Amino acid sequence: MTPRLAIACLIVPALVPTASPAADTPPRKAVTFYASFDDEAAADFANGGKTLSTRFNHPTEKGQFVFEKGFDQKVFRIAKGKGIQGGALEVVDVVPRNGRVFFPLAGNLAFKKGGWGGAVSCWVNTDPNTQLKTGFCDPVQITQKGANNGGIWFDFNDAKPRDLRMGAFPALAEGQKAVPEPDPNAPMVRVQGVGFKVGDWHHVVVTWNNFDTGKPDARAALYVDGKLIGEVKDREIGMSWDVEKAGIYLGVSYIGLLDEFALFGRELSAAEVAMLHQKPGLLASLKAPEKER
Repeated sequence: MTPRLAIACLIVPALVPTASPAADTPPRKAVTFYASFDDEAAADFANGGKTLSTRFNHPTEKGQFVFEKGFDQKVFRIAKGKGIQGGALEVVDVVPRNGRVFFPLAGNLAFKKGGWGGAVSCWVNTDPNTQLKTGFCDPVQITQKGANNGGIWFDFNDAKPRDLRMGAFPALAEGQKAVPEPDPNAPMVRVQGVGFKVGDWHHVVVTWNNFDTGKPDARAALYVDGKLIGEVKDREIGMSWDVEKAGIYLGVSYIGLLDEFALFGRELSAAEVAMLHQKPGLLASLKAPEKER
């Protein structure tokens, strides 16, 4: 598995803008972060930071990390016109020293102690059985300390053929161990032998509610191509993040294209997920200047 430890002068008469149909859709109104990847590897809209940084393993101190602003432009680049909508983020290799890029979490997710919900939506284009170079790959991993210690993610594992899996692992108390991923009681949903191929776009959504309530009422669901695959529910799931130290990690050991990446400040309904799948450009109006929104 990819190591999972701790881990944005002419005067003309003013015009009244006309909102596009997409501008008033419920999913769009709930967006807290959106990256179209049409023009650059950065967010078009965000309530927090818009730019990527990179985390590396510390060269001499085991279990420690080094954080640097920016990213390796030889590994991550914009593929103009190759996205499901406009351009896409293309990842062509694995970052050395277990490097992984991330957007800051603070402001970009509606994390709140006492209860909160959210969702992540993106499109992927890869063949996990032929393109990937590592045993495990996380196209999206949201965490502070690790995927299995307060982590929301979906990955491709090391099975042959690979599975697509969603995880929503609660934060661990000091000395506590996470439920092993193979355990049927692990907070996961699995798609066995996922058959994604290069050239085909697939829509993946993870949506959740009632995290960090302190009650066994949490729910997390995985959708692929608009269809509900499964859910984790009726258990206590708390992330317990320090949002200033947590990150939205993207393309961890991933090779392929990734597009239309969005975060939402609440759980999405099945109908809203279907809408995002049926209309890949639904959120594109978020690229407009603030005065036009």
